[in-house]
Amino acid sequence: MTSDTAAPRAGAPFRVWADADCDLSLVRGRKVAVIGYGNQGRAHALNLRDSGVEVVAGVRAGSDKAAQAEADGVRALPTAEAARWADLVALLIPDEAQADVFAADIAPYLGDGDALLFGHGFAVHFGFIAPPPGVDVLLCAPKGPGRWLRANYEQGSGLACIVAAHQDASGTAFDLVLSYAAGIGGGRVGVMQTSFAEECVADLYGEQTVLCGGMVELVRAAWSILVEEGGVAPHMAYYDVVKEVKLIADLMFERGIAQMYEAISDTAEFGAYRTGPRIIGEDAKAAMRAALEDIRTGRFAEDWMEEARAGKPNFHATRAALKSHPIEGPAAALHDALKRD
Repeated sequence: MTSDTAAPRAGAPFRVWADADCDLSLVRGRKVAVIGYGNQGRAHALNLRDSGVEVVAGVRAGSDKAAQAEADGVRALPTAEAARWADLVALLIPDEAQADVFAADIAPYLGDGDALLFGHGFAVHFGFIAPPPGVDVLLCAPKGPGRWLRANYEQGSGLACIVAAHQDASGTAFDLVLSYAAGIGGGRVGVMQTSFAEECVADLYGEQTVLCGGMVELVRAAWSILVEEGGVAPHMAYYDVVKEVKLIADLMFERGIAQMYEAISDTAEFGAYRTGPRIIGEDAKAAMRAALEDIRTGRFAEDWMEEARAGKPNFHATRAALKSHPIEGPAAALHDALKRD
């Protein structure tokens, strides 16, 4: 039985679950294998362990992550052995590697009553992984990087989490994923319900159009024009179009967009009203709609998996080329000069 269809939709009542709404004993009653000990996996494993959950780290043979896990006090096992031992498997390796690892090292050891948890809906939503019918299929996605998840937990707080029960074989899958979210610290801040489809599409779209795609291209273009045509010193331009992004982002995060405007000068606010819609005009919105269509139809997912299967040649070439972009020199110099900023 799937329960994704029960996830809230636009206009539905909004609810946030807290620790008091989550039964931590459910995840404490499970043997949890966190597959992958990277950015998210390490934070999940350590937070679960410190919440009283029996947890092991599943790592590939020869990985130095095994030594890191053991040094952290988390038992490390080869991936297949960890999956065989566990009755809740959290698959937290990169999206492009999940299908192969699942087929080889996890699927053979999943049985009725087990649970399979993901940190991102990509592999399931786009059909690269088809879990067996007798297991609960869960999603728990902290809204931030693993280092923040761990640091906030250690400080007595956490990160908000979004959760879903895509397949409810047990009849209590949603209760279990709430318990898992509480185990990694999400209940201390708030847990919200989503679906694999909603989380996947929204996450990819946000990354591509704003956070990692649109914003970065906007910054590079603004810096180049300011330096090449405006005659501004490279390090000064970098401060104005890159460093100050964090100040505005923090204001939006803390206060919302409307209240952010009240915290800046009237000159900046008037300029924003006048110029912002000219930058993000109809052409930009058309490109953003096209990006959403690529994601929804699975074209982006297929392109990414094809690139990964080929060894990521274009991915690595682009990464290398961007390291030599003229903006990187002033960036490094400014960071070194302003070590406290």
